Amino acid sequence: MPLLSNYSDGFFNVGADCGFLPLKAPLETLPERYQALQVILDAMPVVIEGNKNGLLHTPDAIVAPVLALPNFIDIVSAETDVFVIQALFRSYGFLTSAYLLEPSFQQFRKDGSYGKARNFLPANIAQPFCKVAEKLQVFPWLDYHYAYSLGNYRKLNADGDLNWENVTMCNRFSGQPDEVGFIMLHVDINRFSAGLVGTVMQTIQQLQQTDATVSSLLAKNWQTMKQMNLRRKEMWKASRWQHYNDFRIFIMGVKGNEALFGEGVTYEKVWDEPKAFRGQTGAQDDIIPMQDIFSGVIFYYPENELTKYLLDLRLYRPKCIQSFFIDLEGSVKALHPKGLMGKLVDNKDITGLCYLLGILEEIYHFRNGHWQFVQKYIMANTKYATATGGTPITSWIPNQILSVISQMEDVIKALHTLPVAEDEQALILFRKNDETLPTKKGLIEGQLELVRKNNFSAEAVFALNEKFGYNDQHD
Repeated sequence: MPLLSNYSDGFFNVGADCGFLPLKAPLETLPERYQALQVILDAMPVVIEGNKNGLLHTPDAIVAPVLALPNFIDIVSAETDVFVIQALFRSYGFLTSAYLLEPSFQQFRKDGSYGKARNFLPANIAQPFCKVAEKLQVFPWLDYHYAYSLGNYRKLNADGDLNWENVTMCNRFSGQPDEVGFIMLHVDINRFSAGLVGTVMQTIQQLQQTDATVSSLLAKNWQTMKQMNLRRKEMWKASRWQHYNDFRIFIMGVKGNEALFGEGVTYEKVWDEPKAFRGQTGAQDDIIPMQDIFSGVIFYYPENELTKYLLDLRLYRPKCIQSFFIDLEGSVKALHPKGLMGKLVDNKDITGLCYLLGILEEIYHFRNGHWQFVQKYIMANTKYATATGGTPITSWIPNQILSVISQMEDVIKALHTLPVAEDEQALILFRKNDETLPTKKGLIEGQLELVRKNNFSAEAVFALNEKFGYNDQHD
């Protein structure tokens, strides 16, 4: 299947115009007919407007309002506007996670352990939530796209851009600035995704038609990734790592978290047996998965359980994005058995290969930065060793970092067999990565050696970033 110019479900429109962001800003609040639901959502955060206590502050305070909520299944079933459907999915997703995980949150506040969650979702939430999930063709659990992040922002200054300091959350759990900064930074990074998607589509289309160099497109892709990485580093400022547990528990999923949910969650009057879905996670974002497919990192994924987790997370995305990934992968493999790298080598596109190496380096920085977030935001904050998406926190990201490093080694080997690049910037990229790749490899191998010890120190793992010159906070 050739690449289309865009992939749309009416809310998202993946292409060179919108990238991975919605076609337009999501609804800030629900329509008036759902006022009873909106009232609970507004009263729900642990802290409201900086000084008032919300429902989640007090143990069990959310129970009575939830049980008294009307079952809107009939009017939900009649909805056809995708922006209303998305706002309903977001709302029921937040309410479901808040209601079920509130006991876990209260236990954590008492003694620092993740307590048992509720695992029975009453019909007045379960039925309408599953209905809107069915309309969107996604799982009925809080997700990254429609619910927690990309479909959950509003501008503070209507004339401003999507800088994280100018956007806030429509719905929230903790009500604190650290939660807002944490998830709105993802929106900030994705404001550059239109250019990134555009260069990916144009590169594939050009290589399908001609063997001419695509170095200028790859240079734009690399430059956009550098810009995204600069914005990603703002996380240290946007959300203080010491405050991640103020809201982390509420974005946990059921799958992989049997310690919290047991066999799963029962959706009353929907399914007879318990269900288990993965939680909201930044690993559901689309930038790096697209770049993995485009650059060829997918050819270096090891065949192990961690890679299965990675591919499983593909299913936790809007169908239009899943379709885009499938078509992109098919197009990349049709170019050459070794994908873009193989095609560039055959075409002797030396400058293009140098920029591909630069793209891979930025994928590495993105992943290594994410790995540092894990070290500080999670490993230094809690002994609960499962990520919100249900994956093991100490081995999940390193699995992908090693894949990127392996491809970088092969690109460097290929470049050593070809004439020197004439493009000065491309040549600098090659020489720098040729020199620094061993330190990247030494860093991840040293960290993995530490985390394999049951009594490892998160600070010791993080300290290696400083030692090897890759501290994301100031490199």
